[in-house]
Amino acid sequence: MIDLHFWTTPNGYKPLLFLEEVEAAYNLVPVNLGQNEQFAPEFLKIAPNNRIPALVDREPKEGTDPISIFESGAILLYLADKTGRFLPGDPVGRNEALQWLFWQMGGLGPMAGQYFHFKFSAPEQLPYALERYRKETSRLYGVLDKRLNGRDYIAGGYSIADMASYPWVVSHQGLDQDLDNYPNIKRWFHTIAERPATVRAYEKGRAINPPAVNT
Repeated sequence: MIDLHFWTTPNGYKPLLFLEEVEAAYNLVPVNLGQNEQFAPEFLKIAPNNRIPALVDREPKEGTDPISIFESGAILLYLADKTGRFLPGDPVGRNEALQWLFWQMGGLGPMAGQYFHFKFSAPEQLPYALERYRKETSRLYGVLDKRLNGRDYIAGGYSIADMASYPWVVSHQGLDQDLDNYPNIKRWFHTIAERPATVRAYEKGRAINPPAVNT
């Protein structure tokens, strides 16, 4: 059994997409960021950086004691290795998928996250910061759009690279990104949105934190 400590942020949805794809047995454990539950001592034991998501695998593949993992990219990689799914087995394919996973972790997520912060959470509107992070998010969308030219998915078949980036495209309206400017992303986005596992993941998220109160 797996415990996924979750809230309805782009990073939170990444491992939820994976777990739904493999139809894993898991418990979804809400961590309400609006109530600062990410700072609870019990949560910090498994996520010392006080960020969601975090995962506890109570039945590791190796048969060891429970394993706790934080950082969404590390969780995706762990689940892929545990299940043998959604990550190519050959060295070239694996490295290609991991490069794009780390691209999202080091680029698209942080830059888009900064735009969200300065747009919705900063105590005052700072035009320089807003323009800087909007432009950088646009640039990264352009990188992804170019990558998807002539490809169904980011790295071969559907993989953890796609699961990492997709939630940050779900948020495109809040990021002030028009998908009509990125036709390859738009096609890819709708393909993933229609996957049954994607539908189930977002339904479960909305049941925990309805869209009216999402941030």
